[in-house]
Amino acid sequence: MAKITREDALEYHRLKGKPGKIAVVPTKPMDTQRDLSLAYSPGVAEPVLDIEKNPDDAYEYTSKGNLVAVVSNGTAILGLGDRGALASKPVMEGKGVLFKKFADIDVFDIELDSHDPDEIIKVVAAISPTFGGINLEDIKAPECFYIEEELKKMLNIPVFHDDQHGTAIISSAALANALEIVGKRHDEINIVISGAGASAISCAELAISWGVKRENIMLVDTKGVVYKGRKEGMNKYKDLLAVDDKGHRTLSDAVQGADVFYGLSVANVLTPEMVKTMAADPIIFAMANPDPEIKPELAKAARKDVIIATGRSDYANQVNNVLGFPYIFRGALDVRARQINEEMKFAASQALAALAKEDVPDSVIRAYGGEAIKFGREYIIPKPLDPRVLLWEAPAVAAMAMKTGFARKPIDIDEYKEQLAYRQGKGERIRYFFQNKARSSGGTKRIAFAEGEEQKIIRAAYQIQEEGIATPVLIGRQDVIEAQITTLGMEYKPEVVDPDKFGKIEAYAKSFYELRQRKGMMLHDAIKKVRDPNILGSLMVKMGDADAFISGLTYDYPDVIRPALQVHGTAPGVARAAGVYIMIFEEKVFLFTDATVNIDPTAEDLADIAALAADYAKKLEIDPHVAFLSFSNFGSTPHPLSNKVRKAVELIKARRPDLRVDGEMQADTAVVPEIGEERYPFSAVKDANVLVFPSLESANIAYKLLARLGNAKAIGPILLGVGAPVHVLQTGDDVNAIVQIASVAIMDAMGR
Repeated sequence: MAKITREDALEYHRLKGKPGKIAVVPTKPMDTQRDLSLAYSPGVAEPVLDIEKNPDDAYEYTSKGNLVAVVSNGTAILGLGDRGALASKPVMEGKGVLFKKFADIDVFDIELDSHDPDEIIKVVAAISPTFGGINLEDIKAPECFYIEEELKKMLNIPVFHDDQHGTAIISSAALANALEIVGKRHDEINIVISGAGASAISCAELAISWGVKRENIMLVDTKGVVYKGRKEGMNKYKDLLAVDDKGHRTLSDAVQGADVFYGLSVANVLTPEMVKTMAADPIIFAMANPDPEIKPELAKAARKDVIIATGRSDYANQVNNVLGFPYIFRGALDVRARQINEEMKFAASQALAALAKEDVPDSVIRAYGGEAIKFGREYIIPKPLDPRVLLWEAPAVAAMAMKTGFARKPIDIDEYKEQLAYRQGKGERIRYFFQNKARSSGGTKRIAFAEGEEQKIIRAAYQIQEEGIATPVLIGRQDVIEAQITTLGMEYKPEVVDPDKFGKIEAYAKSFYELRQRKGMMLHDAIKKVRDPNILGSLMVKMGDADAFISGLTYDYPDVIRPALQVHGTAPGVARAAGVYIMIFEEKVFLFTDATVNIDPTAEDLADIAALAADYAKKLEIDPHVAFLSFSNFGSTPHPLSNKVRKAVELIKARRPDLRVDGEMQADTAVVPEIGEERYPFSAVKDANVLVFPSLESANIAYKLLARLGNAKAIGPILLGVGAPVHVLQTGDDVNAIVQIASVAIMDAMGR
């Protein structure tokens, strides 16, 4: 974990534009008198009257359905104890940032200057109409139990004390996977819990929901083991977990022979000597922060067979509450749940446990240092920065709310997963568009991959098959592919075409020879060349053994496109192929062309390229507004280069009067409507979304700069105008990008 100084922390909170970490921003236009009239008086009267008649309309007309109150009195701030309500505000703002970052939920933080639980209950109940849910935070035990219980009885919206339930949900998921790895069952293990506060009690109760026997859980607090008949330091919540035991009184006594240790207490209370006395394959969750009950290196030195998790990000298996509360509230809010019940918490825990067994995206691997991450002793719980948590956990919570009758708004879970992906940005919306189109083929289309021996290709192929996008065919040596699958720890038996053992190789060679015999190729050359994966893959499409072909992960772009054009040529009526990138910047989508194929296109070429890109935009359900770019605005700088672009505009207008096109124009003129409206009112395009660059050089520079410096998402390259569905990866693409281009290829195959 990176060292953070006091000065770093204070500067972060004080500077960066405004003090603090959260702000309120309007969600509707506020630029004109009409906007103000709609936002406030007199327009606001209409929703007021509707809400009075039907309170549920508040979810339709206000932010209630996406707004959570994070409430604290500052009596148990992180590891700092009772520091007062005002001092808790930085933490509560931080909680708000996490809600927004991970689940797109808005937050008002509420700090209550009171130690009286009844007063807190009264205040929270009074302000509850504002919110869709209440997140209680950093309130000490046992008051926190009472406050949550009473508010749940009083309110018809979710009330959730994260300090209790968050750690329980995450640790229970981790425990389920750790037990699977060591071959033990919930109903046969003994758990020792160091600590008996809010999170400890909740961890115990959720472990029982997973199947652990209540009598096999032993709490240890500052007074020792919690046993029946003990008087000192007891309360009704500890009483529920008190054991009938006369021999164990200290933590050292309790851990002897224990299968699992939960640490929810203070640093260094579990010694290496204690670890040595635990059962075989001990599981230790040392979750005190910032310093755990035992450091992982000490636990591993004491026992080579230990599985250990902590609350820290600099060790493997981080039990982090951010894996829980944003997604639990997201699912609960979206079905307008009356509360977050035990079944919903259990469903969240199950979803996290299941996700940890899935192949980890390359984006997550990069975020955590680039080393391989796969299910096992060092990875029993998803990483906090894994974007898939939203897509797994929130739907599980929402589905369980509906199943148990606590949802007021039924939803279609499959549609809901897609809506959640949209919250992750326009890029995810485009990705889902491609994948949904591809899935509509029923997964029957066959897609061949040239680099079938590459681990990324194998992982992508597995995902493509599992998600019903297509049926992958891997080109490569069978033994090498099988060895890679073993290394990856996958259970997968893909279809493989080995060029040296392929039974149709002679027929393929003959077909390739017939295509190229008048291009200087001899038959013996064809027999040699046809084993090249890029030629073989293209021929598989031509010969009907595949519907689409993908290559380029380890090949240069020309190595893929040249054989494709040799085998398939261009599509009927198309003079030349072109490449397009879909560029997503904030919430806007642009098509950049041509950044990959035509180095110095003529005016005729540019007209053809524009038509290809515009027609492809229509396939994406985008109304194309085509701008031809130059350094000149409508003849302002006569030059052979700008004249070429102007001629291209004249050609496309004559050929395709159905398209909205204009140029030549500078880039800002194309994408800033105000410039066109003020200076060039005659232009047919003032808000371009298809940008035709005058050369490959300019297009390539533009898309790479926008992607690297502007944080735009680039999807592509997408090859247009080839006579068959052949598409090219970028060198080093990650698994998600490969799946995305494969979906593009299947969509292409379906349209032919």
